[in-house]
Amino acid sequence: MTTNMGMIDRTLRLIVAAALFYAALVSQSLGDGGVYWVTIAIATIFAVTALVGTCPLYSLLGIKTSRTV
Repeated sequence: MTTNMGMIDRTLRLIVAAALFYAALVSQSLGDGGVYWVTIAIATIFAVTALVGTCPLYSLLGIKTSRTV
């Protein structure tokens, strides 16, 4: 897999993932229903794509935010 995400994009995704995990796990404001699990799933996807540096949706759409060729 080639990296298609730049550092700013990856950092912002990690920040959003951390905020979503906080909202779901720590604050208990989402309860235990479907919104809770959707939030956990989105946070996990954001965290994994940020750590790996590759976004499958970016690949499908031809988007590349990294500076490497």
